[in-house]
Amino acid sequence: MKVALLQYNFLIGDFDYNKDKIIRGIKQVTAEGAEIAVFPELAVTGYPPQDFLEFEDFIKKSEAAIMEIAAFCNDIAVIIGAPSRNLSGKGKPLFNSAWFLYNGKVEYVANKALLPNYDVFDEYRYFEPSRGFGYVDFKGRRIALTICEDIWNTAEVPMYSFSPLDELNSFNPDIIINISASPFNYNQTIIRREVLRANALKYGKPIIYVNQTGAQTELIFDGNSMICDAKGNIRDELSFFTEEVRIIEISEAYYTGEGAPAKRDRPDAIPLVYEALVLGIKDYFHKMGFKKAILGLSGGIDSAVVMVLAAQALGKENVLAVLLPSKYSSDHSITDARQLAENLGCPYEVVPIAESVGAVEETMKPLFEGTNPGITEENIQARMRAVILMALSNKFGYILLNTSNKSEAAVGYGTLYGDMCGGISVLGDVYKTDVYRLAEFINKDKEIIPVNTITKPPSAELRPNQKDSDSLPDYAILDQVLHSYIEIRRSPSELILMGFDEKLVHKVISMVNRNEWKRHQAPPILRISPKAFGMGRRMPIVAKYLT
Repeated sequence: MKVALLQYNFLIGDFDYNKDKIIRGIKQVTAEGAEIAVFPELAVTGYPPQDFLEFEDFIKKSEAAIMEIAAFCNDIAVIIGAPSRNLSGKGKPLFNSAWFLYNGKVEYVANKALLPNYDVFDEYRYFEPSRGFGYVDFKGRRIALTICEDIWNTAEVPMYSFSPLDELNSFNPDIIINISASPFNYNQTIIRREVLRANALKYGKPIIYVNQTGAQTELIFDGNSMICDAKGNIRDELSFFTEEVRIIEISEAYYTGEGAPAKRDRPDAIPLVYEALVLGIKDYFHKMGFKKAILGLSGGIDSAVVMVLAAQALGKENVLAVLLPSKYSSDHSITDARQLAENLGCPYEVVPIAESVGAVEETMKPLFEGTNPGITEENIQARMRAVILMALSNKFGYILLNTSNKSEAAVGYGTLYGDMCGGISVLGDVYKTDVYRLAEFINKDKEIIPVNTITKPPSAELRPNQKDSDSLPDYAILDQVLHSYIEIRRSPSELILMGFDEKLVHKVISMVNRNEWKRHQAPPILRISPKAFGMGRRMPIVAKYLT
């Protein structure tokens, strides 16, 4: 049986775009001899549609698109993801479904049983979990249709009280097909392989896994669709972060394991993170109808990495760097920023802010009389930069890229309405130490980011001889504490037992918790970790715990 995997990038709510893309794909693989075409989860609507699912018109347009697609499913069977109505009169009004189209009509609908309701997922808000199971009989083969989470209940202590695959296995299917919208994080690639392998070995069936690609605001989908044989071998896999179509023939070898390829090495995380961030920028702009980006280029490592990513995503001519030196900016910072823009071929402007900052300080002088200069005066500089960047953005149609990293966002080392401004946060889920790794990756073949930008001590340059280490622990230590607290959810006592200094632990965790209010006002953050700030980490602003 020849099965086509169509790893596509969809646009939420653009039914004409999604429908036309699906139909073109059906025509292509039909001509190439495929018998079944498999598209990702909620392909018709785009994923995640969120509260659009509460609009009756949205559901009607999805149903109309499915009927139009079905008309092209005569010589080929098609599996597509889309909502379906729950007609039982009980529970949520919709299911998250896999539609099996053939002979010009809907032949079967399988509904998702396990609805993730953790981290970035909130599917139980909209969908009713399925409790009925069956299979598709197609050309003498029994197909078990599953949707994303339905195959992820493989942990030693399962998250869910039952397994859809246990239920489906009672029908003795010949093959399992899973349609998915699985967001990327740097751990997901290896976990996904292990999930497929565990299920294939447990049930003794080949598994076809089709994941979407593309970015939807914070979420980035990496594709990497796969075929796992009944012996747990990954027979084939599609590329990361790009659309791809592949036709595979399910032969006897997919059951015996004969001729399986050697086990693939685990892909390196940093190149994948680089690709993910480029795609995140690219799709945010293209899907929103934006073309040009602007950012403040300081000569520091964070803005340098964002500049490279943006130029790769949008084209060098579409990224404007603005150098905003203050009276505290070092000569080498300005030189490094100029050199980077010239290395990339991006346009840049130099707009000194000393005079503007001085004007604000003079305005505030009567009100600040009798006080000593401090963080307030430093923040005036950061906010003046934001005023200039936003003025250029408004005047010429640029979207401002935020350049703050996860370490800074975690401990509140950023100025609200200053360097925290932007339409999208590119590095908000990348710790400072990983920003350096990205810079090294960028420079692996030639020097793009000036070496001095990478080697000099990080500094906000808001006062004389300022360094980040004046206010923060060394990033190598800070990032370990932050990762253990945020991603792994270690308590202060556990962190201290791990060997971290007690005072440092309490200081860092207090800083993280006290700055939740700031993060609630930050731009959307491109997610590349298992626990990013934003939609996947929901903490109360007003609380007293671990502080």
